[in-house]
Amino acid sequence: METQSHIPAEKASLDEVATTVVMARVTDYFGFFVYAIASALVFPRLFFPEYPPVEGMLLSFLVFALAFLARPIGALLARVVDRKAGRPAKITLATMVFGISTVGIGLLPGYAELGWLAPVALAVFRIGQGLGLGGSWDGVTLQLQNAAPEHRQGLYTMIPQLGGPIGFCVAASMFYVLTGFLSDEEFMSFGWRFAFFAVMAVNVVSLFARLRLLTTDFGADESLSQSSPVVEMARAQWRPIVLSACLPLATYALFHLVTVFPLAYAILYATTSLPEILMLQLIGGGLSLVTMILSGVLADRFSRQWVIGTSTLLMIALCFTIPMLRTEPAVFIVAGFLLLGLSQGQSGVVSGGRFIRRYAYSANALSVNLSWILGAAFAPALGVWLTDRYGDWAAALYLLSGVIVTFFVMTVLVRRSATADEEGASA
Repeated sequence: METQSHIPAEKASLDEVATTVVMARVTDYFGFFVYAIASALVFPRLFFPEYPPVEGMLLSFLVFALAFLARPIGALLARVVDRKAGRPAKITLATMVFGISTVGIGLLPGYAELGWLAPVALAVFRIGQGLGLGGSWDGVTLQLQNAAPEHRQGLYTMIPQLGGPIGFCVAASMFYVLTGFLSDEEFMSFGWRFAFFAVMAVNVVSLFARLRLLTTDFGADESLSQSSPVVEMARAQWRPIVLSACLPLATYALFHLVTVFPLAYAILYATTSLPEILMLQLIGGGLSLVTMILSGVLADRFSRQWVIGTSTLLMIALCFTIPMLRTEPAVFIVAGFLLLGLSQGQSGVVSGGRFIRRYAYSANALSVNLSWILGAAFAPALGVWLTDRYGDWAAALYLLSGVIVTFFVMTVLVRRSATADEEGASA
């Protein structure tokens, strides 16, 4: 077992910790979505102008995926810092790496000035963002689940996920203003860069929020914040890691199909103006907050599996609305956000109870990173490629494939749980 530094902790109520967690997650997701939106609105034209529009968009989205691939590497590197200097040093270094990479992107000249070095530099900074995000994993969601009252676990494990829709709405609002009040030339020249500089400013808030969480005692089990040897953990827990990584694939695929894909769709097919799409997404993001909170209430009323199963089942109907992006984009976007809030609210720690306690922290981190790679990293690129190659129905089938995987894994997990209960009863 790797050693952890011990820091004198101040006492805090669970509600105070929950508020701090939301602050930290909002800043994280804000930076995440600033890049995601720019990868559709800005980067194809700025870094890949020599390619046709579809190919430029695909290249931009492939660079976008690099951060997800780098996250597990960042988590492994951060373990070394954690072991030698402690978790506060790890979080500080990871946040600095993310912030420096983000500012670097905001300062990058385009292809017209640097040639092929411009997209290469973009890729390097994007990898830096991924390393920083991977290294900043803190496992607080697991601790909140453990410390929450038994009848409110669904509500408290939903709280960190609120950072997603709030962070997206802040990022989308910024781009809505920038694209609405600047000319296209002004926006492409300097306007988009302000969003990346804003990320660096709020990144400081995120750092202090994270450091405060590390020095706060709110009754959580300390074993849930302890790293475990990677090889030993992988050998002992590879089955639940794989299952937990595949379970939220439908949720994570939908995550980018409603936030990034509609922007690319509008740009490539000129069906709807960008301000209109951004406004629809802002409305959807606001409504997703309501369904996300509802997911916590329903999880405590029924079960977390019931919430994810129900929301995933509703995604089948949502698949039929993707072709409506051409004529009535509000239907897919708003309905998609409503379902995203319902499903994502309970997907963050759905794997937490499946691991042996001494492996829970590291195993959950690995399964979450794998989930983002499998479900979200290539969703925008696949959505664009499938739509361009085969038509709108192909993008719908892509989301449907995630739904099928999620239902299959849920079936396996339910059977494993039933078998474990039977063995426990017989013992």
